[in-house]
Amino acid sequence: QMAFVFRSGVEVGGNWLTGKTADGGDIFVDVYYESLNVTFIKPDNYEVVVELDEEIEVEVAATGADTLSLYLNDILISQDTGNLLTLTLEASEYGKYYVKAIAQNDTGMVADSFYFFVRTDPEILPVPEGIVEGINELDENTVILCLYAPFKEYVFAIGDFTNWELDTLYNMNKSPDHKYYWTQIDNLVAGQEYIFQYIVDGTIRIGDPYADKTSDPWHDKWIDEDTYPNMLPYPVGKTFNIATVFQTGQEAYNWQYENFEPPEITDLVVYELLIRDYTEEHTYQSVIDSLAYLKQLGINTIELMPVSEFEGNSSWGYNPSYYFAADKYYGPKNDLKKLIDECHKENIAVVLDIVLNHSFGQSPMVMMYWDKELNIPAENSPWFNQIPKHDYNVGYDMNHESEDTKRWTKRVLDYWVTEYHFDGYRFDLSKGLTQKNTLGNVYEWGLLDPSRVAILEDYADAIWETDPNTYVILEHFADNQEETILINYDMIVWGNMNHPYTEASMSWIPGSDLSWASYKIRGWDKPHNIVYMESHDEERMMYKNVTWGNSSGSYNVKDTTTALSRSALAAVFHFTIPGPKMVWMFGELGYDYSIDYNGRVGEKPVRWDYYDDYRRKYLHDVYSVLINLKKEQDVFRSNNFTLNTSGAMKRINITGNPMSAVVLGNFDVVDATIDPHFMHT
Repeated sequence: QMAFVFRSGVEVGGNWLTGKTADGGDIFVDVYYESLNVTFIKPDNYEVVVELDEEIEVEVAATGADTLSLYLNDILISQDTGNLLTLTLEASEYGKYYVKAIAQNDTGMVADSFYFFVRTDPEILPVPEGIVEGINELDENTVILCLYAPFKEYVFAIGDFTNWELDTLYNMNKSPDHKYYWTQIDNLVAGQEYIFQYIVDGTIRIGDPYADKTSDPWHDKWIDEDTYPNMLPYPVGKTFNIATVFQTGQEAYNWQYENFEPPEITDLVVYELLIRDYTEEHTYQSVIDSLAYLKQLGINTIELMPVSEFEGNSSWGYNPSYYFAADKYYGPKNDLKKLIDECHKENIAVVLDIVLNHSFGQSPMVMMYWDKELNIPAENSPWFNQIPKHDYNVGYDMNHESEDTKRWTKRVLDYWVTEYHFDGYRFDLSKGLTQKNTLGNVYEWGLLDPSRVAILEDYADAIWETDPNTYVILEHFADNQEETILINYDMIVWGNMNHPYTEASMSWIPGSDLSWASYKIRGWDKPHNIVYMESHDEERMMYKNVTWGNSSGSYNVKDTTTALSRSALAAVFHFTIPGPKMVWMFGELGYDYSIDYNGRVGEKPVRWDYYDDYRRKYLHDVYSVLINLKKEQDVFRSNNFTLNTSGAMKRINITGNPMSAVVLGNFDVVDATIDPHFMHT
């Protein structure tokens, strides 16, 4: 048994509080029962890959045994009395060998087993013409699997088609340049799903990086049947780690609205949406069910936070693992396609938030090249830096100057536009797509990075080669000189105005200048900065208002009714400045939970009931009216406008033809006057 004592960190009277069971007893857990047991100590895996003439150390232990026997392919090779047996096996011939240990006493018998596979070198054969990395369906009964794995010695494909054991037939062929491994699988049943993995160099077990579906031993079991019907069970006891799935003869999704034309950039009103916290069901289908609400609000673009397969179930999605698979926690992949199709029906574009700066430990590309001693990516990784090359990194840093990374990235970027009909990408942490090492001030922060610019232009060109109308949006936050180059190349950058807008809303005037929301102030001729008051990365405006709002006499921004009115005033100065805009989910209802509620990336309460509060409904209606004004009135597309927004009394003047507009607002907590600078008497 193992005995547990839990200490709470609370000291009472000089003694640490200790945890006990409900009845006050100590906590014990059985490791094994006092009965007949047997297990292999060596090897420590049920599957061992060896080369010819290699020796295999075997150690088997038992409890309560009178006799311990060892069999090789059902032939007795060793037997002893007692509870321990050791010997060395020699891999003298190629093939597969089963080793079984049997412990006996006068009450019964128990067994344990493993097998070892004596491998041959892979056959050197060129990759067939037209075959790309990943799963290649030749017909309904045949696929070719192809894995890019330079510097590796051998790769086996295992799965349902091998009964999850190594098979000489699937000792994958190696290309003459020793970079690719491939094998053909025949006699498949059309429409049947097959779970499979690659075993690389005998110890690395991964799924296919290009697969469009995973099978997860840890997290799939928590996805309910309503969310993802008829999910294949993970092959428990036959393998470990995440596996992937292929299926021949799939019925293609029947797109209904393929002639959708996305809005002009200056007209974009983007709604950033995290499916997990948008509805209680957290499904693609539940977003479809809410489209009438979003259409009535007036937004014309949805920006989905990452939906490619990420680590765990509950996540913001910025920890991707399989970049070609739609995460099952939100539902089947065709539901995602249906969501995009239905959005296009309602004249709503859909942008995918994509993470190309980094990955984490469940990525098959990270796992394939890993330095166990240093516990970081291996030096010879085709895709990842051993040490991050910039200050902005999270996870394991991708090397975007590597031709391997560029090739892989372009496949990813082509895939989601082609397969799912996404209308654009929002590049997460695009400033990190660099090898300019800022660590230790080797490269001064903020300077123009020509290499990063070239990388992003190359990726944009690849995207536009697939679809020239695709939005390329960057979360960049780099020097204005660099962002100017990028927007002149027809990319779009995020414009974070959370601080000045929330300062204005709270009535803390010194930090409330809104002028940087104007693309003209930045020296640009193109309205290519998507300005936002809130995003997933910032504190909510309403939370700031009710927590830190200013006051004077009976007027108090912290009062919920007043705070909502202040949010409406901020919205007036948000949507009327010409150029694209973004709304963070439920900002239109005055969502007021802190970003740190339940932890920064933790689940937040779904509060559709806010719509039933007349004060929050008023804010929603202000958003809706402003959004529709912006989209419908040409004056809000004008490039002839000025901002006077540094003080408490803020003003925007827009000259159009034939209509002009004046926007006035008092962000103080006391009455004041302002000269409106009307264009006409």
